Amino acid sequence: MAKKRGIKRHDSLQPLSRHHMIGLHVALKLKRAGTEQSRLTNEEIIQDLKAFWEPDGQNHFREEEEILLPAYAAYTDINQPEIVNMLLEHVIIRSKIKQVLEIEKFDITAMQTLGELLEKHIRTEERVIFPMIEQALPEDKLIELAPFLH
Repeated sequence: MAKKRGIKRHDSLQPLSRHHMIGLHVALKLKRAGTEQSRLTNEEIIQDLKAFWEPDGQNHFREEEEILLPAYAAYTDINQPEIVNMLLEHVIIRSKIKQVLEIEKFDITAMQTLGELLEKHIRTEERVIFPMIEQALPEDKLIELAPFLH
């Protein structure tokens, strides 16, 4: 039986990819909220979201915005639709997470919408954005970034 292989990621980006895996698990839980597929209560899903977001998810976005993208911009034009969309999604995801975490009554639709958005965003970063960065940045620059990406 052939061994399954995921996307091969440069070592410096692997911490971000590992965090993406956690994010995909949270996204799945959010998408299943309020359905028979959910094995968790809404309270447990919210706690998982909070544990993912505070502070690791927030720091993850900052690392992409303040470390990874400026490095990318030094080697190629940053004004590309994929990058602009990624940054807009960061703003929307921040807003939706705040909404879901702060609302007093569970909003199943908001939870499910956030799950779909988070999954789409992560898959785009892994399949489109990270390969763009890996192609544009020289090996020595990727290695230089490694200590700053968690």
